[in-house]
Amino acid sequence: MTAPHASTVSLGLLAQPTRFLFFTGKGGVGKTSLSTATAIALADAGRQVLLVSTDAASNLDEMLGVPLSNQPVAVPGVPGLHMLNIDPDTAAEAYRQRVLAQLEATATSEERATVREQLSGACTTEIAAFDEFAALLASEGDAVGHQFDHVVFDTAPTGHTLRLLSLPKAWTGFLAGNDRGASCLGPHSGLKMQEARFNAALAALSDPALTTVVLVTRPDPRPMQEAARTALELRALGLAHQRLAINGVFHASRPGKDAVADAIEALGRQALDQMPDALAQLPRDEVPLRAFDTVGLPALRALLGGGNVPSGAHSATGAAPLQAEPLAALADALAAKGHGLIMVMGKGGVGKTTIAAALAVGLVQRGHSVHLTTTDPAAHVQSQLDGSLPGLKVGRIDPRAETLAYIDKIMATRGKALDDAGRALLLEDLQSPCTEEVAVFHAFSRVVNEARSAFVVLDTAPTGHSLLLMDATGAYHRQMTQQYEGGANAKHIITPLMRLQDADMTHVVIVTLPEVTPVSQAAALQDDLRRARIEPWAWVINKSVAATGTSDPLLQARLAGEQQQTARIASGLAQRTYVLPWLATPPVGVEALEQLVAPFAASGDLLSH
Repeated sequence: MTAPHASTVSLGLLAQPTRFLFFTGKGGVGKTSLSTATAIALADAGRQVLLVSTDAASNLDEMLGVPLSNQPVAVPGVPGLHMLNIDPDTAAEAYRQRVLAQLEATATSEERATVREQLSGACTTEIAAFDEFAALLASEGDAVGHQFDHVVFDTAPTGHTLRLLSLPKAWTGFLAGNDRGASCLGPHSGLKMQEARFNAALAALSDPALTTVVLVTRPDPRPMQEAARTALELRALGLAHQRLAINGVFHASRPGKDAVADAIEALGRQALDQMPDALAQLPRDEVPLRAFDTVGLPALRALLGGGNVPSGAHSATGAAPLQAEPLAALADALAAKGHGLIMVMGKGGVGKTTIAAALAVGLVQRGHSVHLTTTDPAAHVQSQLDGSLPGLKVGRIDPRAETLAYIDKIMATRGKALDDAGRALLLEDLQSPCTEEVAVFHAFSRVVNEARSAFVVLDTAPTGHSLLLMDATGAYHRQMTQQYEGGANAKHIITPLMRLQDADMTHVVIVTLPEVTPVSQAAALQDDLRRARIEPWAWVINKSVAATGTSDPLLQARLAGEQQQTARIASGLAQRTYVLPWLATPPVGVEALEQLVAPFAASGDLLSH
């Protein structure tokens, strides 16, 4: 037996799609689902389509059941559709080999080793991934050239994507004004050979006949505000051909019969009515909230109304109940530590900022001074608090400010003994866009060190961006240990990575939603952290519908899927589990956050799903 045919969604962008389609937006709004469903719809219409993920934490493999690859792979069941994942590590190695190949044949092994060392940093990884991305836009190579009618990009969450899309302009400007020296990416000739590719990428991005940016959001003020900011920033970069896609639009099945359903619909309607002007003027598509998770071809086709979903897709029979304590209990447990670094991590859109802000407020409630900061380029911590609290210091690792401070520091130290020509060359080299990555790592290191004697709550960037920061931390650790290996000071070196590995100092809290993709992403993140010998301390399940008592049929159908995911967590994924129910009013402001972690709340019974 199959479920009724899902209501059809007529996406305006499918009427006359451009060759390049970029799906971007705040984490958790459904970029991957909509981009994949769009790629399938185009392929089903007879087009040749390449679906590309630029997210280091992509879950396209789980959604489509096809292993990720840095080469186009055919998707079974969808003739004409191929999938490709831009893997940063693979791209970085390929980039290193291309640069090394540019060296003169007479180069010594020592010179080659020096260049390879120059190419080992996190900034090389970033530009190498961008290089692969630029090749797609420039239509280079037999595998990624004109054989595809459409290239659909499923991008990383907003802050990281803005960084990616700004690189064509940044690098073309840097290369145009720099004809000497070397950067952290190795010999300058290695960059110059990419200049034509970067120029072609910039031209393609800026051509409305070739490129459309689809700003994905949900009917929620926060994602909409971020989408509006993104729209303006992308216009400033020359990407003016934009569309808006509002995903997860909910209508109560029985208006007036279920308070939770009515509240969800009312909040969505209010968000749509108060949409920022930057979005209101864009062509708009709306996709209704579905009763199923968008994993597998049937569900992805049904997302846009292109097929049926089996009614048994979310059978929750036999699901193990999840024993989880309220958030106040987590604040109690952390407060007992006395000091340390609390890193709140997870996929974009799971509510990391809410949880981080609530824990910081909870620690202040319990008599501690706290520094709440963020590594997320989108930086929502201050707006989440919407106020101040004695004992709570709020900051952010601002990439631009940190980059300027880093450049000033390098010029004052390394540049001090140089002549005017040398200082000019050093400053020119520091204008490289990858200087930002180095500067952000140094700022992160300072924050980690601060936690030796106080509480620091760190609201991290979405998973992929955070993993790149972890890579930089690991690279620095290896560099320092190699540099001092065998020396008298070797035993006294303590790197930021060693601080993160110290279970007495660092407590990683992984935040997830009770849905397939966020739980899978959380499990993958946990595996990545464990490979770096960083053991996650607790999981938080946010926005649990199970705890609301709703009787709405659509929400009940989604609840079955939630029970499947909580069963996965109960089977041993998390050492400690805490839960925050879905709230009719978003917890914005100090007072609302205080209510989430008030000490008395922890004295109640365990919440059970």
